[in-house]
Amino acid sequence: MQFRERVIGCFKALATGDAIGKQTETLSRAEVEWWYPGGITGFHGRPGEVIPRYAGKRYEWRIGETTDDTEQTLAVTRALLGEGRVSHKAIGQELLECRKSLHPGVSLWSFVQSGDPARMASEGDGCGAAMRTAPVGVFYPSSRLDDLVRGAYECAIPTHGGPMAICAAAAVAGAVSAALEGRPGAEVLMVALQASQKAESLRPSAEAAAVTRSIAGIHSDLAGRQRLVAGELANQYFPDKPQNIVPLAIGLALVTRSARETALLAANIGGDADSVACIGGAIAGALCPETVNEEWFEVVERINQDELVDLATSLAALRRCE
Repeated sequence: MQFRERVIGCFKALATGDAIGKQTETLSRAEVEWWYPGGITGFHGRPGEVIPRYAGKRYEWRIGETTDDTEQTLAVTRALLGEGRVSHKAIGQELLECRKSLHPGVSLWSFVQSGDPARMASEGDGCGAAMRTAPVGVFYPSSRLDDLVRGAYECAIPTHGGPMAICAAAAVAGAVSAALEGRPGAEVLMVALQASQKAESLRPSAEAAAVTRSIAGIHSDLAGRQRLVAGELANQYFPDKPQNIVPLAIGLALVTRSARETALLAANIGGDADSVACIGGAIAGALCPETVNEEWFEVVERINQDELVDLATSLAALRRCE
């Protein structure tokens, strides 16, 4: 399979996962079952209409609409295309234009309020960096691990300077890069772990190693199960903290080897469902692009109209292999 096709699969899967997962974002597992008694099986309702639980809220998210996860991923992509390199200032300039989920209390809010594209955050350990770092994995091959990890840092630092955020971003970039090369799942995991471990030195702390340990531990547990059940995973690894969100996404992607199944499991678990489905989708879509649900993507493309495939195709041509 051609590299370009894998990159397109990666981008399609991250966007569809994002939109599928948005339907249950922030819900507990019990609330997911209340709103969707039969479970999430795709998009529920007419695409473009308001998701029922968001009716009357500050922002009425629509069925099929992507979130800040996809918006910021495409912002990073535009920065890479414009600069031909990974620069935190160029990424910051693009992030200043992002408006989804922009409100007090989120890391992007402080960044946008500063108005400084070169700003470097000193804290922030959420998954906001990891959710947008797939383009770094497209840009650098896994053989250039030092550059890849530095690129993940540059991608993270405008809004997230915490050690767990930087390690998680590096792990995702590494996993995406190795998956795009069609490497076996075990090798994709190895690269993710190596990237996370290398990133620990960028912000040395006791918390930094927690991401690497959690990625290895959750993957080992998921790989040993006969079947992945949303309720069981929610009880053990509910994605409401950094130690679970990215490790769960990587584990789901590598164990299911399916962008579709990763998105559905994430959505039925709840919590930070859109980020788990987006991050996991990026990895699974790169590894197995044939598992992208094209009907879902048609909905996402129609609702969002963000030139995602064109951007992915252009980015694929910038792969830095030298």
